[in-house]
Amino acid sequence: MKVKKDDASKKQKKVKKKAPINMNPFQSVGTKLFFYIFGGILACVLTMGIMAYNQSKSIIENKVSESGQQTISQLAVNLNNTLKKYDDLTLQVMVDPAFHELVGTITDKQLGEYEKFEATKDISSKLQSMIFGNDNINGMALIPVDSSANIITAGSAQHSKVEQLKDEPWLEEVKELNGRTVWIDARPGGLIANNTSSASFGVARLLKNTTSSQAVYVLVLDISTKGILNELDRISLGEGSELSIVNADNQYMVHAEASKVTTESVFKLDGSEHNSVSTTLEGIGDVLLMHNVLEYTGWYLVGNIPVEELVKDAEVIRTLTINLAIIAALIAVGIAAIVIITIGRPLINLRNLMQEGAKGDLTVRSTIKKRKDEIGQLSSSFDQMMEQITYLAEQTKNSADAVLMTASTLTDASTKTAISAKEIAVATEEIANGSTSLAVEAERGNDITHMINEQMQQVIHANEQMVQSAYDVEQASGKGTAYMAELIEKTGMTEVMTREMVTKVDSLKDSTRSIVQILDVLNAVTKQTNILSLNATIEASRAGNAGKGFMVVANEIRNLADQSTQSIDVVAQITDRIQSEIVETVDVLSKAYPMFQEQIHSVKEANVIFENVQGQMGGLITKLEEVTRSVQKLEASQHVLNEAMSNVSAVAQQSSATSEEVASLSSEQLSVSDNLVILSTELSEVSNALKETLSQFKV
Repeated sequence: MKVKKDDASKKQKKVKKKAPINMNPFQSVGTKLFFYIFGGILACVLTMGIMAYNQSKSIIENKVSESGQQTISQLAVNLNNTLKKYDDLTLQVMVDPAFHELVGTITDKQLGEYEKFEATKDISSKLQSMIFGNDNINGMALIPVDSSANIITAGSAQHSKVEQLKDEPWLEEVKELNGRTVWIDARPGGLIANNTSSASFGVARLLKNTTSSQAVYVLVLDISTKGILNELDRISLGEGSELSIVNADNQYMVHAEASKVTTESVFKLDGSEHNSVSTTLEGIGDVLLMHNVLEYTGWYLVGNIPVEELVKDAEVIRTLTINLAIIAALIAVGIAAIVIITIGRPLINLRNLMQEGAKGDLTVRSTIKKRKDEIGQLSSSFDQMMEQITYLAEQTKNSADAVLMTASTLTDASTKTAISAKEIAVATEEIANGSTSLAVEAERGNDITHMINEQMQQVIHANEQMVQSAYDVEQASGKGTAYMAELIEKTGMTEVMTREMVTKVDSLKDSTRSIVQILDVLNAVTKQTNILSLNATIEASRAGNAGKGFMVVANEIRNLADQSTQSIDVVAQITDRIQSEIVETVDVLSKAYPMFQEQIHSVKEANVIFENVQGQMGGLITKLEEVTRSVQKLEASQHVLNEAMSNVSAVAQQSSATSEEVASLSSEQLSVSDNLVILSTELSEVSNALKETLSQFKV
């Protein structure tokens, strides 16, 4: 009851807190409308200006890109013509018959050194005359294909630098191309001539004799980049633009700064023949990049124009956009001020009136009634709402008084009903507790009988296993007795065989002694034979030539006697070994014979034990059968007891369920009575709270 009162008071406090007195100016509708109008106008102006600026920038970039690409393409044609002159110059040397005649003189081994020197001098003069015709050629050199010829230079070409070119990979490529030109990447210090002011690149061709198809020299031209730089300087793509030539590895071949030659370029090309893209370069910014492939060298003519320089004229649009944005901001401020005066202030007045009504003053009314727009309609609706709330408050106050009187009467009746229900519930609960105890005891007895039944089943099962085990042991004892009888018989036979073996080994021992005696006789015969052979040899030597034949026979007899002695020694060793093994065998059999006798005695005793076990197991089986019959009778009695306890448990459970049902009904009745009391109390509290709440309104 106290909890309900606290909840009602908290709700009242919450109602009071919901009515704000002061409001953040930035949360005002007028302020929001100001920002909406100001931001919308400013956003539109800035968007239009930025779009116009970007569109102008895009148009300028496209136009400059098209014109720049055309300029790059035309410049590439001019550079190709220039490079073609150098290619034609190498071709002119290759097809010159006089040149090949001079080369033939140099390579002719039958001519003297003077003729070769003159031919070398003439070749150098020819090359020098070609250099005079072109200021961009620093020097020429003829590199021999093999080591039989010497290097020939012209112009500013240096012999030491030409020597260093022999190990470079492009030289092998020139030989494999078999007469076609190879363009050599530019180098800052010159290819074969010293040139510190600018870089130079080269072109090389294998000079094959058109008649014999033999090649002795590779022609190398050192070409300065100044001529190409002059052509690049004549072309301007725009303010801040830059023209350069790079190879397929993105390394500068021709650049206004000689130190950048062979360094990596700041841009990456896509490998197409010609293209124009807008990209961002490190250290430069946004640029318009255009390139075209040079036909002869495979290098790229590249031009880049800073976008910032291109769009200088478009800056006017950006400035105009900023000015328009400032003007639009001023206009937006004026419009927003009008909106705040015509809309924001009336809404603030209505808000203040609503706050007064939320505090409980129902007499407040709006003064904005002359306007015909939505705000005027909102003011009229506010006055109608306050009149309706006043009427409802008066009606609610009267209803609360009537409900309060009814709640008091209902509380008294509910209290009396609750007291009676409590007494009935206590009595019913005592009956239910007794029935429950009886059911629990019956269930416990039933569990005990089930436990006894399970243990009886285990005893019966164990008894059956014991009977089966006794039968198995009896059968095993019978088999053991049979096996022991057979073992006794076989052991006796083994004893007889052992005795016979001892006898035979003894006779073998005697035979071995006879062999030894025979070997002694043979040894004596052998010795006599040796003495006889020696005497015969002596007599044969005395007889001289007449006794030579007899001496041969005497030698053979002596050799035969020696062999007999060796054989007798071997047989004597074998006989000694056999005799020693026979002695060991006799010793082992002498030791084994008493063991056989002990074994026979043990087997006979084990047979007696098996017979005793078999007789005792027969008596045990008889006793186990008697125990089995007794257990079966006890099992029948256990079944009868189990059925009786089950019936008692069922009756007790039914009685307990009936008592619990009655107790449950009594509890429900008691709960209903308590709820009636609580509802009556709450109704009374709500009526009082409603009355207090309505007293806050001024009617």
